[in-house]
Amino acid sequence: MNPKQLTTKWSRLHEDSLKALQAQKFRRYLAQHVLPFSAYYRKLFEENHLRPEDFNTLADLAKIPFTSKADVGNTPENPQRSRDFILIPDPKVLAKRPSTIVRAVFTGKKRVQKALGREYRPIFMTSTTGRSADPVPFLYTGHDLDVLGVAGERMMELTATPPEFRILNMFPYAPHLAFWQVHYAATVSGAFSLSTGGGKVMGTDGNIKMLRKINPDALIGMPTFLYHVLNQAVEEGDVKLDKLSRIVLGGEKAPEGMRRKLRELARQLGASSVDVLATYGFTEAKLAFVECPFPHDGPPSGYHLYPDYGIIEVIDPDTGEVVPDEQPGEIVYTSLDARGSAVIRYRTGDIIEGGITYKPCPHCHRAMPRLMGRISRQSNFMEMNIDKIKGTLVDFNELENLLEDCEGLGSWQIELRKRNDDPLDTDEMIVHVQKSASADADQIENALMELFTQRLEIKPNRVDFHCAKEMQKLHGVGEQLKELKVVDNRPKPDANGKDKDGDKVPAKVSDEVEEKEEEDDS
Repeated sequence: MNPKQLTTKWSRLHEDSLKALQAQKFRRYLAQHVLPFSAYYRKLFEENHLRPEDFNTLADLAKIPFTSKADVGNTPENPQRSRDFILIPDPKVLAKRPSTIVRAVFTGKKRVQKALGREYRPIFMTSTTGRSADPVPFLYTGHDLDVLGVAGERMMELTATPPEFRILNMFPYAPHLAFWQVHYAATVSGAFSLSTGGGKVMGTDGNIKMLRKINPDALIGMPTFLYHVLNQAVEEGDVKLDKLSRIVLGGEKAPEGMRRKLRELARQLGASSVDVLATYGFTEAKLAFVECPFPHDGPPSGYHLYPDYGIIEVIDPDTGEVVPDEQPGEIVYTSLDARGSAVIRYRTGDIIEGGITYKPCPHCHRAMPRLMGRISRQSNFMEMNIDKIKGTLVDFNELENLLEDCEGLGSWQIELRKRNDDPLDTDEMIVHVQKSASADADQIENALMELFTQRLEIKPNRVDFHCAKEMQKLHGVGEQLKELKVVDNRPKPDANGKDKDGDKVPAKVSDEVEEKEEEDDS
């Protein structure tokens, strides 16, 4: 069955039929691949007295304990712990399977060995970004790369991106899901794709040169980097993008304010109408999901899921119980077809604002389940002692959306410091901004002060204005894998919890703003 036929089959099923098929596939996946070959899950199921026969509906998933980053990540005591999540087949088990015996009779032993090697032997790797923890590797076999290609082809179909399009892939070259999902999407669908490597390879000027050279139909990359490139292209004045009709974003959140700014920059570069679509992916899923085109004055369509390759649950992050459809909660992912590294009931730490829905998409009319609304990091907040009296809890998820929606504000960065660089003094917040050409600096500063005070109950110490080049330097364009939106420059303690003068530092001073590790964004 080819990918398009498979998409058609699963995208037209009623919710009850779809869930029944998922439960059936999960039970078979456990019996044939996970429990025989995964060290971690074999032990977990034995400890909880669970067997594949115990799972007849998706509600039975609740019997399985959750898996989290803490379980998957390597530690000094167990530096190879991630290996326990790799499906490592036992040749003796495979040799006794009726399917293996029948295939060997009809195709020969060597062909069977080659096919099994392609199915199970890891040949490719991506990893988490490792900003707040050591990178965690996830391995792919030839089978997994086929699935990555199918997911990519579906993304091309969902975004209405035909093979005739010229695509500029502006994700950084790295062993991370975002870049490789785009690579395989273009390769499998037969579309022309030029990968620039983002800012670290060609720099902003090199990316603009490629814009001039190929006049792409679609741009794919991280929102902040795309903004810097398009903004500089507008300033240079000789770049024409009259064919551009798709901008696909990944690796960071995509607030409506950012989408609006990218559409406006594209318009100034000659594009008549551009759909700005977001993707959602994370390393552990080994694939990414995407929105379909939707009216620019309406809410996004939601991330269209692939129910034949994974199960998505939305749970109450406090109780762990599955919430009703279209209710907010934490995203939990279960592999249905992975080889290489595989996870079951994996807690992503991502909160989906509108939950999951099984209603047909109002735009593309597919019945695939969708994740609705904004996705934010559960732990992306921090207590700050700016007022000396009590800490103020700052939600950086909300802050990012507020700043992107601020009229006249181009790019921005939040810097956290300590007054006089003294670890025991109060926190300081500096807002670094680049305004649009027509905006008034005083009006923007007043608007930001009012926004922070009314919505976050906290007031920045000051607002610093910068030109485009200065903001690119602050964001680490061309140096960092992801642009730095929030920077914590407060003094950090040494290994003994002391500052540079030997004084004990309170634990909260060493807290960092925790950011989403994937892809995942993709």
